[in-house]
Amino acid sequence: MLNIMEVHETNQMIEQEKLDVRTITMGISLLDCAAGGVDEVCENVYNKIVSTARDLVATGEAIERDYGIPIVNKRITVTPISLVGASSCKSPDDFVKIAHSLDRAAKEVGVDLIGGYSALVSKAMTPAEEMLIRSLPKALAETDIVCSSVNVGSTKTGIDMNSVELLGHIIKDIAHATADNDSYGCVKFVAFCNAPDDNPFMAGGFHGVTEGDAVINVGVSGPGVVSRALDEAKGKDFEFLCETIKRTAFKITRVGQLVAQEASRRLGVPFGIIDLSLAPTPAVGDSVGEVLEKIGLEQVGAPGTTAALAMLNDQVKKGGIMASSYVGGLSGAFIPVSEDKNMIDAASNGCLTIEKLEAMTCVCSVGLDMIAIPGETSAATISGIIADEAAIGMVNQKTTAVRIIPVEGKGVGDMANFGGLMGYAPIIPVNQTSCEAFVTRGGRIPAPIHSFKN
Repeated sequence: MLNIMEVHETNQMIEQEKLDVRTITMGISLLDCAAGGVDEVCENVYNKIVSTARDLVATGEAIERDYGIPIVNKRITVTPISLVGASSCKSPDDFVKIAHSLDRAAKEVGVDLIGGYSALVSKAMTPAEEMLIRSLPKALAETDIVCSSVNVGSTKTGIDMNSVELLGHIIKDIAHATADNDSYGCVKFVAFCNAPDDNPFMAGGFHGVTEGDAVINVGVSGPGVVSRALDEAKGKDFEFLCETIKRTAFKITRVGQLVAQEASRRLGVPFGIIDLSLAPTPAVGDSVGEVLEKIGLEQVGAPGTTAALAMLNDQVKKGGIMASSYVGGLSGAFIPVSEDKNMIDAASNGCLTIEKLEAMTCVCSVGLDMIAIPGETSAATISGIIADEAAIGMVNQKTTAVRIIPVEGKGVGDMANFGGLMGYAPIIPVNQTSCEAFVTRGGRIPAPIHSFKN
């Protein structure tokens, strides 16, 4: 339980330092929705989501009122749809029908986003998984709040380069299908390596097959709180700096633990995990980039940025893991370019490049996230970027991801606007030297030697 001192500190963090609970996410298993025909699957999916999550939004709003803690999003994740529709879907259009059912059900219960229009293909694609991937341009263009992910690799299995090569073309097609809205469809898609089963954050959230029938996961935020705390550490050594970050992460995570336990109790759904990631917004003062700059960088992207991010990520985890019974998801510092004011500024003036971002992903919790690139970028180049990021995750035994937006009709120096928490981003250059002969070889990159631990 929170004591009175923690309550006072929490109120200060909320009122002055932009603390919020970024999301309450209900995971729902749809394995029991499989059926012989796609129309029956669609009906089962709609009914299961509506019946299970009907009180989610109202419960979140009640907790906000009772405790004065802002909860920015209420979300749903579901079992990867490639599994749910495997026996009934005979074409990509059949999967699109299920996407529409997900969209309608999510809107009916009033959540902000629903994730799980997903496929797990780290070793190879089944016909159903390939059909779902090929359905993505139409599914993401025709739905509003459905999010999708594809896991293309893992430390244990290697990287499925057939799916990586295909995704380069699919991302281009998604960008084209949503070109009238700055290729917004790509915002709702992420390619993973080592995707966790219990991620409450989008676009990569899905309800893993190892989970129960329903679960409550919570994602906390709070870079503004960390930034304010670091004002006390100006000029101090690394020991003082690290202790400050750990104490602050503990306090942030305690708020998430309270919300998770209350939501679980009120909904009668088991508590899953707290994801203690520092998730920024485009608002001034709510930036991971600002935190890195207060650590001592003139601007994020300068030499030393990767080391500063590694330290920040580690201290956030060390502080947060003591504050919750169950920590999972991604947990660390997000570096989504379009969602972080200081990173937007650094990318705009060239201090932060895609190569530096890739280096930073070796030590952060996600990967290349919300990066806008020229619309003319080739499918092979996009596949190469996904392959590079997946290799970082595979070799380092960590989750990495790519959420990249080739904004059709725009080039370097233009700005893409996605709205809300998704923010806005400058179009940044990427290396256009061809890697087509590499990404089109076919087959699988083997797992690294240190994966063999049986």
